[in-house]
Amino acid sequence: EEDLLNDVCREVVEKWSESQSVDAKEEKEDEIQAIASMMEKQARIVVKPKEVSQEEKQRKAALLAQYANVTDEEEYPFPDPDEQDGSAATAVNTGSEKSLFRNTNVEDVVNARKLERELLRDEFQKKKEQDKLQREKDKLAKQERKEKEKKRTQKGERKR
Repeated sequence: EEDLLNDVCREVVEKWSESQSVDAKEEKEDEIQAIASMMEKQARIVVKPKEVSQEEKQRKAALLAQYANVTDEEEYPFPDPDEQDGSAATAVNTGSEKSLFRNTNVEDVVNARKLERELLRDEFQKKKEQDKLQREKDKLAKQERKEKEKKRTQKGERKR
């Protein structure tokens, strides 16, 4: 019986190892098939060339020509940090008159800063006025309290 038992155990182990190798082969084949299908899908995707109109080509050529003409001596229409706000705007305007495209970044930043300063100035004025009104109210309330106290003391003295 022991020999029969050993034979059965070997047979079970052999069958198990065969089934494992078959499963591994099937998994590898499945992976290969998945990769192949992904590659086929990617190969089917075709990038269509972008159609560019004549007008867009002209714009691009003008822009490239504009930047190709800038020399080392010329400066971009950016103001120096030492310049004031008014002269910065004129520098931007003179630079932008030469080109088809206008760089409004500097103007936008300057205008945003001006607007911010104006808003802060207005808020400060409002706060200042509110503080002044509050001081006047406090002063009137203090004066009324003094008058009431004075009347109360006078009334008390009359009763004595």
